[in-house]
This record gives sequence, structure tokens and C-alpha cells, in this order.
Amino acid sequence: MNIINDTRSTLDKHMPLLLGLLVALFAGRALKKMFWTAFGVYWALRATGIHV
Repeated sequence: MNIINDTRSTLDKHMPLLLGLLVALFAGRALKKMFWTAFGVYWALRATGIHV
């Protein structure tokens, strides 16, 4: 029974860190996708003669 309590307390202790890492991972992926999308739009406009 002590093992179950220790496991729960360990999970409760590390859950904020795990959630923070998960949020950071998804935010990083979203920023990367936004950067490459903006870069692609810039080059597409540049190729058509529209200079931003």
C-alpha cells in the first residue's frame, strides 16, 4: 500500500514539469510551422514581383 502512495506522490510531483515540457514542445512546433509558412509566403510573393 505504501508503494501506491509513493507512486501517486511521485506522479503528482513531476506532473507540472511533464505538462510544461509538453506545452513547450507543441509551442515550438507551432512557431516553427508559422515561421516556415511566413517564409514560403514571402518567397511566393517575391517570385511574383510583389516585394514586401
